Amino acid sequence: MEQLVNLYSSWAGEEPASVVKLPGQGSNRQYFRFVKQDGSSVIGVIGTSRDENHAFIYMSRHFTLRKLPVPKVLAVSDDESRYLQTDLGDVSLFDAIKGGREAGGRYNQKEKELLKRTIRELPNIQLRGARGMDWNNCYPQPEFDIDSVLFDLNYFKYCFLKPTDLDFHELKLEANFRLFAKDLTSEQMDCFLYRDFQARNIMLDENGNPYFIDFQGGRKGPFYYDLASFLWQASAKYPFKLRRELVWEYYQSLKNYTEVPSVRHFVNRLSLFVLFRTLQVLGAYGFRGYFERKKHFLDSIPPAIQNLRDLLKMGDKVFPYPYMMDMLRRLTELPQFTRIEKSAVNRADGYRTADTNIYTSHPQDGPATFSKYDGKGPLVVRVFSFSYRKGIPEDPSGNGGGYVFDCRSTHNPGRYEPYKKLTGLDEPVIRFLEDDGEILTFLDSVYRLADHHVNRYIQRGFTSLMFCFGCTGGQHRSVYSAQHLAEHIHEKFGVEVRICHREQQIEQVLPAKEA
Repeated sequence: MEQLVNLYSSWAGEEPASVVKLPGQGSNRQYFRFVKQDGSSVIGVIGTSRDENHAFIYMSRHFTLRKLPVPKVLAVSDDESRYLQTDLGDVSLFDAIKGGREAGGRYNQKEKELLKRTIRELPNIQLRGARGMDWNNCYPQPEFDIDSVLFDLNYFKYCFLKPTDLDFHELKLEANFRLFAKDLTSEQMDCFLYRDFQARNIMLDENGNPYFIDFQGGRKGPFYYDLASFLWQASAKYPFKLRRELVWEYYQSLKNYTEVPSVRHFVNRLSLFVLFRTLQVLGAYGFRGYFERKKHFLDSIPPAIQNLRDLLKMGDKVFPYPYMMDMLRRLTELPQFTRIEKSAVNRADGYRTADTNIYTSHPQDGPATFSKYDGKGPLVVRVFSFSYRKGIPEDPSGNGGGYVFDCRSTHNPGRYEPYKKLTGLDEPVIRFLEDDGEILTFLDSVYRLADHHVNRYIQRGFTSLMFCFGCTGGQHRSVYSAQHLAEHIHEKFGVEVRICHREQQIEQVLPAKEA
């Protein structure tokens, strides 16, 4: 401690006004808050492992150069056993979402927004943080590989599976473990695998922006691991719908940093890592609970087993390891893991929760209400072209909503003889409209409006949305606009789109893409 104070004094040029020891973070490192004479503060750290300290110091400096939200290392002792870092305060994400966690997963809108902010920031440190990193500085190993996977699977086998006294064939299980490990490491990724990405390791500033700490166990590896680790943490009790929304937020954010795989491939790969992470934590719970008799870990076993039950429902197509899956199925059916249904827990802090987003309204508007169409899905989008002379198309869904766009402000090819017998589907008309350019500017605004609306309807589980484009004859501009919006929506969102060029008596269905 004295040497840490000396390090601080040498860096600050003054003695600290006060030093407060902070609670431990589950490791051998000790943390102290040094308060300066002017009232500001920094954090002092004493670590017993030089290699672990070196990994943190190197990564912090590397991430700081990348302008990532991490604590900045301010001073380091010559032997790297002590260092100073910026003080990120006392509010962690774990503390901020305590109400929803203790209420059995009934998170309010503020807590959900904090989770979304955090999950959107994760690809930033995973992808940008990996650029230029020297993986040889990682601790205890530089890369996620087959050996590390097998180590964790055997940890599960010896610390959790065997103490349950479940009968299993060890050689058959080992063969499936090796196949599982091979699949998990089959895709090489130059990403930073945080490894211990959890709510306790995320600090929040006064505006709710996340900052990452305790990343010294990171290494080169696949980005799926951290997402699985965060969202399927048993004690967090994230409900299925919230978990699905957060996966979607991550997937959308990932597009800002790299080329993303298809949704189907992404979900299948993520499922493998969720299963691996579940077995990994069960091994830890078994050791800390069964052998060290720590109540917190024993209490975490039932929700982890429930996570495992949910995964088993996905079947052998997702998890092609027949013996391992049969063994896990028998494991979840053991009497000691019998599910006991409990009534929903109310939030102790008095906040109300709801399954759908609550939008801010004027106080005089009264309480928010929700549509009876929420959660039905899947969405079908209908796009019409029409002539204003014959009236606006009726909405066949009966909802009476959607958009009607007037194309008559754009240049009309129908005024020229070569195009009079053609439509907006014909190449000469398309070339005329696109060379002129007015229709493209018009559609840019339509796309922005439509993208937001379609995305929101998908999130809320609505079933029908309608777009109509009208012009003088329903032949050129409206047909072109309707066709291009339909193809844009289908390509971007993969939902079913039904096209009707009413005056041309042309109908087309773009089927929903398989997820």
